[in-house]
Amino acid sequence: MTSGSTDSPRTLADELRSRSDEELSELLRARPDLLSPLPGDLSQLATRAGARASVVRALEHLDTFTLQTAEALAIAERPCSPRALERLLPGGGERLPEALATLRSRALLWGRDDGLRLVRTAQELLAPSAGRPSATGLGPTLAEAAAGMAPSRTQQLLAACGLPATHDPVSAIGALAALFGDRERLAALLAGAPDGAAATLDRLTWGPPYGTLGSGPEAARAGAPLRWLLDRGLLMPTQPGTVVLPREVALTLRGGRAHREPRPEPPAVAAVAAHAPDLVDATAAGAAQRALDVLEKLLTAWEVEGPPVLRAGGLGVRELKRAAVILDVPEPEAVFWLELAYVAGLLASDSEADERYAPTPAYDDWLTAPTGERWLRLATAWLAGTRVPSLVGTRDGKGRLLAALGSGLDRGAVAALRHRALTLLASLPPGGAADPTAVRARLDWEWPRRLGTEPRHRLTEAALGEAEALGITGRGALASYARPLLETPPRPARAAELLAPLFPEPVDQVLLQADLTAVAPGPLRRDLRATMALAADVESTGGATVYRFTPGSIRRALDAGWTTDALHAFLAEVSRTPVPQPLDYLVDDVARRHGRLRVGAAGSYLRSEDETALGQLLADRRCEPLRLRRLAPTVLVSELSPDQLLLRLRELGLAPAAETAEGAVVTLSAEPRRARAARAARAPPGVPSREGVRLTGAPARVLAARDEGRGGRLRRADRGVER
Repeated sequence: MTSGSTDSPRTLADELRSRSDEELSELLRARPDLLSPLPGDLSQLATRAGARASVVRALEHLDTFTLQTAEALAIAERPCSPRALERLLPGGGERLPEALATLRSRALLWGRDDGLRLVRTAQELLAPSAGRPSATGLGPTLAEAAAGMAPSRTQQLLAACGLPATHDPVSAIGALAALFGDRERLAALLAGAPDGAAATLDRLTWGPPYGTLGSGPEAARAGAPLRWLLDRGLLMPTQPGTVVLPREVALTLRGGRAHREPRPEPPAVAAVAAHAPDLVDATAAGAAQRALDVLEKLLTAWEVEGPPVLRAGGLGVRELKRAAVILDVPEPEAVFWLELAYVAGLLASDSEADERYAPTPAYDDWLTAPTGERWLRLATAWLAGTRVPSLVGTRDGKGRLLAALGSGLDRGAVAALRHRALTLLASLPPGGAADPTAVRARLDWEWPRRLGTEPRHRLTEAALGEAEALGITGRGALASYARPLLETPPRPARAAELLAPLFPEPVDQVLLQADLTAVAPGPLRRDLRATMALAADVESTGGATVYRFTPGSIRRALDAGWTTDALHAFLAEVSRTPVPQPLDYLVDDVARRHGRLRVGAAGSYLRSEDETALGQLLADRRCEPLRLRRLAPTVLVSELSPDQLLLRLRELGLAPAAETAEGAVVTLSAEPRRARAARAARAPPGVPSREGVRLTGAPARVLAARDEGRGGRLRRADRGVER
């Protein structure tokens, strides 16, 4: 709507009727809540755009200067001229028209360009009132502060200011407001003020506009200046013992400025360190490889029997500690990996009667996918996810403890925050690392009303740390292969293509050493890594993985069905050097004792050719909970199930083996457990895509057609002339 228009819109609905389909689509993209459900026509759309909840959401998406512009409009006269707005926001420069265009495009501002009107609901939310100062630091107008004042009192204020009496309180307040709004007349009035009066006004000028009268000697010293100011309406009483500086006085003392510091330009995010792009990519790819290994290690450990789900949902504290021990990481980091597996759809509750967490069928597909695609699934799920792992261990608004994988961890704005933080890193030259403080300051400017300052800072810090752990960044700089994920629309296939060459080729051999350790000089082939994890325990990870063979790990391999000869052959095949003699002895020694005791179903039975060994078990007080009874010289029975009896005997340091009814040794490796449900990651909110652009265009056309059918929409030819 230009200043040269011959017709002025009377309402917001009138202005929406003058907009093109593309402009309506832009409004719906910026405020998607207006589409739920689809309004009947543009009048309903205007009504919904002025609803309090919708306006609050729209204000949360304004940057600092656009919000300052709206706050200035909220204290200006309606309608507001561009010149009056420029006086309220000096220094706005070229950013002021851009801010006005943003407010208008989001249906927060309407009217002719020379008669700007903020939507009434936004005015109510942003304008200071008698009970609520605004971000400008201004208080209520003189008329609002004087509401309910006796007429005789208003005449006394006029007389104290040297103004002639009036016939009614309204004109009296108007005369005082005109005096206070005139810089020269107000200066002349204050020239006769007692010492201390000007200092009192200075303390309230930039806010907060409220002050207390205090008590004691200090209040007595300030009594004369305060009395002088109150007698002239330069301060107005509110509650007992409290005064407020009227808005007209504050604006004049400020030189007409609505804000102490208009902030039209965003804080710069500059590179504080420059790394070679190849080094950044190599560092980030190493973190990406570790992310894949960590998740595979966790989910493999939970394949057979995952941890139980708490009655209220989520993972218990003890189970979280066990997961941290499995991964050999601190608990907060373990929470991040758990939540990442959850949002990526690789982990879920199995929904059984004995509800437990288990990998999903998608985990099997993920394991066999190319390495780059495996990482891509994690990265895109993290970018789109709304769950905040760093909230685990805190309490919600009702005082309930928030658990990992439980409810209460979703924050709708976190996906957009992650995306924006990484986009700021993408704006730097390749290899450039930003100061996290600068990133926080920039997000403070872009989202002044969103999330709250302290939560926003915590989430920004967590997002940058998680991006580093996931391999999206390296040494604080964005990896080159992650940049396609931040484009509009994103190009995930290109990201996987760029990452694939950075992963080292899997190795198929290890270095066996005499101290019963094995060193993998790089990432092992998946089948080899699974076998090594079965026959040995991981001692340390990094550029090289160190495994240690123990009696327990060798027994674990034998329990899984490996024979002694097969185990010796495997070690000889994968070792670059001859198998050390101590390792051969360890395998043989464990194999000799393995299966000496046989467990079967009775409840269960225990069989051994060594009658003395069975007699020792019956005499051992530690075996009393097993409830063993002798059926024959070489057979004992127990009420426990076979798997429970096996577990208890192993806890006593024995090495029993399971057998079939025919007496053959059987393996006890259970079928991997799988959950049926998986959590699907959503697209990051606030990040436009081609699909979003296309879908918001259709409702705009529908609304235009409906409104035109009811006779309310301007014809396209008329709009072309007007605009």
